[in-house]
Amino acid sequence: MRHARRRIVRRGARFAAVGGLLLGGLMVTQALASEPSGAQTPDGTSAQSAAGTGSDLVSRLGTSRTAGSWVASDGRPVVAVTDQAAAARVTATGARAKVVRHSMDQLKSATRSLGSGPKVAGTAWAVDYRTNEVVVQADSTVSASDWSRMTKLAHGIGDFVRMERAQGRFTTRVNGAQPLFSVSGRCSAGFNVTNGQSEFILTAGHCGPGGTLWFSDNTGRGRLGQTVTSEFPGSGDFSLIRYESGQETAGANVVAIGGGRGVRITAAGDPVVGEKVFRSGSTSGLHDGEVTALDATVNYPEGSVTGLIQTTVCAEPGDSGGPLFSEGIALGVTSGGSGNCQAGGTTFFQPVTKAMSALGVRLAGQASAGATAGASAAPAPSTSASQGAVIAPGSAAPGSAAPGAVQQVGAAGTSDGFLSRLTDPRNVGPGLLVIGGSLIALVATRYIRTEQERNAYRRAYSGTWG
Repeated sequence: MRHARRRIVRRGARFAAVGGLLLGGLMVTQALASEPSGAQTPDGTSAQSAAGTGSDLVSRLGTSRTAGSWVASDGRPVVAVTDQAAAARVTATGARAKVVRHSMDQLKSATRSLGSGPKVAGTAWAVDYRTNEVVVQADSTVSASDWSRMTKLAHGIGDFVRMERAQGRFTTRVNGAQPLFSVSGRCSAGFNVTNGQSEFILTAGHCGPGGTLWFSDNTGRGRLGQTVTSEFPGSGDFSLIRYESGQETAGANVVAIGGGRGVRITAAGDPVVGEKVFRSGSTSGLHDGEVTALDATVNYPEGSVTGLIQTTVCAEPGDSGGPLFSEGIALGVTSGGSGNCQAGGTTFFQPVTKAMSALGVRLAGQASAGATAGASAAPAPSTSASQGAVIAPGSAAPGSAAPGAVQQVGAAGTSDGFLSRLTDPRNVGPGLLVIGGSLIALVATRYIRTEQERNAYRRAYSGTWG
């Protein structure tokens, strides 16, 4: 009876150890899968370099012979052209050419015609380079009569204007990535910027008009800063929040992506159609998607906004103003969209380069192109700025990380920080601990069984020869 109980215990221990190995392997796999894609790390085939090739070709050939460029799934630039001679020039550079019917001049003329008509809230349009069409979207709030009127207008422009229904509603995403609180609600910090004298948070313009006060928490005690300029609706959706101290501090731009981690931002740039991009927000966390159109127009309930980036990245209320980035390059701040992160949807972003140009600022920690030798580079935020979406690491030196690399932010040097990273389910530490413990248990049960069998043999042998 005693031997039977021992066998049951040993078998149970072995099964538990094997189960632990399987569980630990699954945890490690999930942790690796939760890391941001390699598109955040710079390499020789970046979308930005492909974008430059496509943009250069479009610029040389002209908008009467081309209809945009994008990055294919294999990383090669593709240029839409209207004639075979232009196609030959494109292929001679190593890029790919696609012959289409309509030039960019024709497509842009169609968007101007749409913009000159009555604005219907809940609609949006943009040029789809890959299908050589202007796509008009209408959300669930657009009535049947308005839909009929928009469809009639689209048919009058040409057969290259396509009408489609969008899920949900086109709304601004008020509330935010890392929260900024005001008396009217919550929004999100996008990137830290500077004019060389003071430091600001660049965020969405619909978050609040000039004079809006912002706080680091919802108690209203930690005053963060005040909106000094805002654009919305109209030609953009951006604003500047001047930090309360107005002081520049040492550091670099690091975008928080959750779990005490951040991505180092080293420059600002313009996206390209087909590029994989990332968005961070406190409501839905870190999500990725693809740029589908540029220079999009969205008719929000508050008014129309032009010149936006259209993407497949999901967003939800609470993600507004948050940063859009790729490969360590700042691309935009969240404006609005439709859908959610369960069913998917469309999200629009204010291009960061256009916003900074209009505001006369640059990314904090970056030297301006026209800076004099004596001008100091603008640094990243102060302690109070760490409440925003762009936060400075604690004891870690962000400058030591590669551009676009994921790094730890916060109290990384403390024992509490180490334990939190070790037990974070998004890290491989917990899975490795389970695997290690299971291996020890498996070896121990095998050793115990071997010793028990050896002792039993000795007893039987001694009894035979005794």
